[in-house]
Amino acid sequence: MLRRHALAATLCLLLTAPGAASVAAEASPQFVTPNEFAGSDIERINQAVEKAHEVGCRVRIPRVNLVDGERRELWLIDSAILLPGDSVLELDNCHIKLSDRCRDNFIRSANCGIGFEEIEPIENITIRGIGHVVLEGADHPRATGDAAKKLGSRTYGTDAGKEGESQTGDWRNIGILMAYVEHFRIENLTMIDSHAWAISLERCAHGVLRDLHFESDGFKEIDGKRETILNQDGVDLRMGCHDILIDNITGSTGDDLIALTAIARTEDTNGNLDSTMVSSAVDRGNGLDEIRDVMIRNVRGYCRGGHHIVRFLNTSGVKMHDIMLDGLIDTSPETMQCKAAVKIGDKNYGTGVAPLGTTYRIFVSNVTSRAKHTVLIGGSLADSLLTNLIRHGSPGEVVTILPGKDFIENVTISNTHVME
Repeated sequence: MLRRHALAATLCLLLTAPGAASVAAEASPQFVTPNEFAGSDIERINQAVEKAHEVGCRVRIPRVNLVDGERRELWLIDSAILLPGDSVLELDNCHIKLSDRCRDNFIRSANCGIGFEEIEPIENITIRGIGHVVLEGADHPRATGDAAKKLGSRTYGTDAGKEGESQTGDWRNIGILMAYVEHFRIENLTMIDSHAWAISLERCAHGVLRDLHFESDGFKEIDGKRETILNQDGVDLRMGCHDILIDNITGSTGDDLIALTAIARTEDTNGNLDSTMVSSAVDRGNGLDEIRDVMIRNVRGYCRGGHHIVRFLNTSGVKMHDIMLDGLIDTSPETMQCKAAVKIGDKNYGTGVAPLGTTYRIFVSNVTSRAKHTVLIGGSLADSLLTNLIRHGSPGEVVTILPGKDFIENVTISNTHVME
């Protein structure tokens, strides 16, 4: 007892002694907010990111944006929030919107972008929403769609026809983009009217994407006219992604709600504006760019563009394996149908159907859908299990196999039901 009183007395003396206040003041803050800095919204946010990284604490973007004594409830950004390794970005009931001047991501890992000939791997990035957080596309996007879409003819963009500006979409149209990041979390966000894919990860590993809601239609009402906006996927995992959990995904998208795509190119460079990947799409070989060990669960949504809800696609030479999808409910309205609730493989990419043994150990269970195809196998598939599949709303096969039996090996299909 005496020792406890002595310890308490010592602590009290330390806290009340001269200089104690200055010691407390010098202690690292719990978080830094952009309201502590001057400049445009994106300048203030990135200054807060840099300061938090320097002192080793979190960045928090609050609901209220304090500008010259005014209180606003919108953060309007002209370029990407750049996150280095060992960053925690908390979005506290805030609304972040891309400005009409912005041709960039909402958020990007700071190790990649224009001018990065080499992309150094980084670790430990967390993007966490608190309460209701909204990331919203611009009123008049400068560019939309992927790198295969021409602005002004196939997909909307105010940069169409402007000299010196790229005339196709590219990786800058992606909402949240990370490359070569290990140990990450992205959670509790609503993303509205993305300019292309809402979230895309390249060569990222050991991470979680959770509690994500999407609202995009494949078009947008702009100045009283219905404009087409293509490639509005929700979550995309690209080449080299592995050991990832995708959990509790809801809403609707203009394109695939969730897509795992390993589509290799023979020539490419990092930061190439002719690509929808910020890192090179050339296969590094030795299995480094396989997509593997991914769990997807609790999906409730649909594709308003009539494409797929969940898609698995790899081209010849890049393997995809040990993927589990458990729990998908197609929430599409009766006025529309998705092409497929789940699509595996395709013949229209790369050199055609990937060779047998390239896509394997794919496990799909507990799917209910009114899509044209519940499970559509468009490529090769081996050593896989498809079970507990329910088709409703129209007659037809629960599992459709397009390429023929020569491309299917050791695939078990069980417990399928058609409920008209």
